[in-house]
Amino acid sequence: MRRRCSVIKMADSSVEIIEGCRLPVLRKNQENEDEWPLAEILSVKDIPGRKLYYVHYIDFNKRLDEWVTPDRLDLKKLQFPKKEAKTPTKNGLPGSRPSSPERDVRKSLDLNVQSASAPSRGKTLPTPKRKAESVSLATQVTAATPVPSLPSSAEASQASVYPAMRDTSFSIKSREEHEPLTSLTTNGTARRLIPSQPGRKRKNCGGTDEDSQDSSDGIPSAPRMTGSLVSDRSHDDIVTRMKNIDCIELGRHRLKPWYFSPYPQELTTLPILYLCEFCLKYLKSLKCLQRHLTKCNLRHPPGNEIYRKGTISFFEIDGRKNKTYSQNLCLLAKCFLDHKTLYYDTDPFLFYVMTEYDSKGFHIVGYFSKEKESTEDYNVACILTLPPYQRRGYGKLLIEFSYELSKVEGKTGTPEKPLSDLGLLSYRSYWSQTILEILMNLKSENGERPQITINEISEITSVKKEDVISTLQYLNLINYYKGQYILTLSEDIVEGHERAMQKRHLRIDPKCLHFTPKDWSKRGKW
Repeated sequence: MRRRCSVIKMADSSVEIIEGCRLPVLRKNQENEDEWPLAEILSVKDIPGRKLYYVHYIDFNKRLDEWVTPDRLDLKKLQFPKKEAKTPTKNGLPGSRPSSPERDVRKSLDLNVQSASAPSRGKTLPTPKRKAESVSLATQVTAATPVPSLPSSAEASQASVYPAMRDTSFSIKSREEHEPLTSLTTNGTARRLIPSQPGRKRKNCGGTDEDSQDSSDGIPSAPRMTGSLVSDRSHDDIVTRMKNIDCIELGRHRLKPWYFSPYPQELTTLPILYLCEFCLKYLKSLKCLQRHLTKCNLRHPPGNEIYRKGTISFFEIDGRKNKTYSQNLCLLAKCFLDHKTLYYDTDPFLFYVMTEYDSKGFHIVGYFSKEKESTEDYNVACILTLPPYQRRGYGKLLIEFSYELSKVEGKTGTPEKPLSDLGLLSYRSYWSQTILEILMNLKSENGERPQITINEISEITSVKKEDVISTLQYLNLINYYKGQYILTLSEDIVEGHERAMQKRHLRIDPKCLHFTPKDWSKRGKW
């Protein structure tokens, strides 16, 4: 039988704290007040005169993990790690080897991989020891709450404006029986409650929340066998759970990484890792960087500049033609993305890098990547705004640009799931503003109520229908009235939207976009 964690109350610190222990740790919250959340000890290191403990705060984002001193630990509530139960041998007798959940996970993954029909195109980026490392997002999906049914997405559901004294309402009609709508989970991913279309199979790409111990069904699912950058947490270990880079100097900015990134082992002991801000090559010292800058001729990302307005430019980079730059970009991005993995093989991907121009060159602000061929209609694989440029509108600009590319391609798109917490906030905000902008600009014709369909909203915005419906749910705009589905825009929503649009100064100008989509399916090799 398993033993529960034993809680030991003690008045002194003579007990040795080991990896896996849990106890309250002092930290400051957003209001700069003291709090004592429960934390897990991931690592212990000795420095002259004292010990340091690397802690992960339970139910907090991993980017808050940190090294703490012993005086911040509450030893009175120390919990020792659980002891593993012994596994039975072939004879059915208890053995001495501890059970390994990873072994069971690998077996289930092997079975899933063998049954998969599509070949794997992505290779995980190994560490300097050449062992494949994959840092993944732990999953925890709450039960979806059923919602009132809406018209089938296959049918063009019409919405007409009804006059109201305080609210603006839209009604949604359907010629056939109503089907259940998608339901939005807490992480923002839409779960389809309507039956799937015949002859069309879709893979489960449900989103996840961080810091839980298991997936929703207790068994991690096998990774999708495509060029996806979604990581699978079954190979997660203590090394990849810890930040390994203390500080990165990129141009005039110094960045504190949030997560593990598989840079070469010899660079992880340095106080500062230096990067060339134009080619993203990593160097071990300032002197090496200065020497490199005398030889580096780049003043902008390699590839084609496909957009420029003011000081903002976008460059399209082929992962096959510019492999070294793409790999260096992934290494940098991995410092701030926990739920994605890395590849040496960047061939299946395109990278769109946003830059800000000044007299010294084009400085990277953020980027997003996308598969050259996506069977899941994904128009974004990874998306990141670097920390110095966050909360300035660049995230929405990246999202808007990805949908502008989808409009030129004549497709609807959606980001690859799961989204990070910050990515989810940005996408929810973008979808809400984009859809509300369309609904508020509807005008009546010939005195009749203006009408619009879900399909038309999707075609105008290139936002996938599932995302349109889930956004309407998230905004709580859907009401059932006299046998029809009404979209009600209250004064609070209208005023909030107008305030948000006044703050949104950065927008993509389609006239400044010079982009010709390629048909990658007709190419023998990317």
